[in-house]
Amino acid sequence: METDPGFIAALEEAKQGYAEGGVPIGAALVSKDGKVLGRGHNMRVQKGSAVLHAEMSALENSGRLPASAYEGATMYTTLSPCDMCTGACILYKVKRVVIGENKSFMGGEEYLKNRGKELVVLDNEECKQLMEKFMKEKPELWNEDIAV
Repeated sequence: METDPGFIAALEEAKQGYAEGGVPIGAALVSKDGKVLGRGHNMRVQKGSAVLHAEMSALENSGRLPASAYEGATMYTTLSPCDMCTGACILYKVKRVVIGENKSFMGGEEYLKNRGKELVVLDNEECKQLMEKFMKEKPELWNEDIAV
């Protein structure tokens, strides 16, 4: 799974977010036939946005799609999705969520499972190290991002 184009895209996005001075979380939405529909990274800092988390950015960058495009899709994300992003995955009937890591933050995983979504947690070391580095360097941005 860590070699899937969706995960690779999500990790590239997380690194780009970090390089831009933002929160290093990336995501990619991949159709059931393996096509990357959209990818993005957390843009709260860069755009001064309250809602542009990585998953929301990936959905935004997917453009306006018919509902059928989301059904059966997979959301790859480098970090466990927050309640807002969990809700977006449910709203758009994403079938599966692949999570790079959930040690830095545990989001709405139980809710996703309860709503019948397949979850895969990779426990990816590169994702963990990137988040740990960011949280040490910019704890105020991290706390703002998770609404602490």
